[in-house]
Amino acid sequence: DGWNQIQFNLSDFTRRAYGTNYIETLRVQIHANCRIRRVYFSDRLYSEDELPPEFKLYLPVQKK
Repeated sequence: DGWNQIQFNLSDFTRRAYGTNYIETLRVQIHANCRIRRVYFSDRLYSEDELPPEFKLYLPVQKK
């Protein structure tokens, strides 16, 4: 089973949905019907090359 990587631009979403500026996140609620490897916040979107190794998703190697 593979992992999905989701990037959510909170600043853009807040501006479009509510017409205001994003300030802070007070709480994140994750339900038990999914598996989460990591949740993190950043000041901008980073390319795969800019991420530290522990934040990258690697495809499983298939042995023949």
